[in-house]
Amino acid sequence: MKSFNMTRRVVMAAAAAALTLGTPAVAGGHQIVDSIHFLIPGGAGGGWDGTARGTGEALTAAGLVGSASYENMSGGGGGKAIGYLIENAESQHGTLMVNSTPIVIRSLTGVFPQNFRDLTLVAGTIGDYAAMVVGKDSPVNSMADLVAAYQADPRGTAIGGGSVPGGLDHLVAAIVMKAAGENPADVKYIPYDAGGEAMAALLSGEIAALSTGFSEAIALADAGEVKIIGITAPERVSSYADAPTMIEQGIDAEFVNWRGFFGAPDLPADKLAAYQAAFAKMYETEEWETVRAQNGWVNIYNNGDDFRSFLENQEQVIGDLMRELGFL
Repeated sequence: MKSFNMTRRVVMAAAAAALTLGTPAVAGGHQIVDSIHFLIPGGAGGGWDGTARGTGEALTAAGLVGSASYENMSGGGGGKAIGYLIENAESQHGTLMVNSTPIVIRSLTGVFPQNFRDLTLVAGTIGDYAAMVVGKDSPVNSMADLVAAYQADPRGTAIGGGSVPGGLDHLVAAIVMKAAGENPADVKYIPYDAGGEAMAALLSGEIAALSTGFSEAIALADAGEVKIIGITAPERVSSYADAPTMIEQGIDAEFVNWRGFFGAPDLPADKLAAYQAAFAKMYETEEWETVRAQNGWVNIYNNGDDFRSFLENQEQVIGDLMRELGFL
């Protein structure tokens, strides 16, 4: 069996090789798309919600899209929204659904029967590191403190997340705790439907720590609600430089979660091209840079066949990792 560190590095190397970093050039600065309706597979306050609304804000403020609307459709670990988009495909050509690594994880684990191949792949647009946070009044101030609390009382030191068991937040918690020398299968994980519910559980003391996206953690830390005790970036991120990395605390764990957009099956080619052109042009705008910097996102852009190749590779690599960790 491969070592954990080797497997983790394969995940990161595959992601780095498949994602196209930087700013694609697209001619013209006029409106490209009249309107976009963003379908969000989770509740308010989560990473999908922030990504869709931040992207829509930048696109409309920059004049690339005339108007944007938003719809939260929680349920089935994201499967409800996917099913809706597929079942109503002909009437949803103006809709883009945001998603991320969980669409791969949850199809692997059978949370829903569909996978990314059942949708039109529009583009991967950003990356977001993961973070471990604790409540502002928690006695835990570092990953060393969290690991010590876990060792003293494993069942009483629950880690929560805004995803189902075996989902992204659970996977990140397992990656981090295994890298810290603990058995990831023994970690008590409590799932919540969205980041907002998970945050309420953290503040109430139901969980000791929260595994979440770095962008969500920044917003919570800026509001004075949490302390960020570790992030899965290779080095500190300027958008919140006070957040220490796992690596600098002796925990050899890195992870980045892509986020991107999908259309209904059989989306007309002209609509697909327009959406892709709008996203590509977006990277050149000050409006997008403001949103990106505020959230600590990493710019990525891959569409069409490149996006499909990346997802197929991730499906293989993450499947192997989940089997190693006992999730499959």
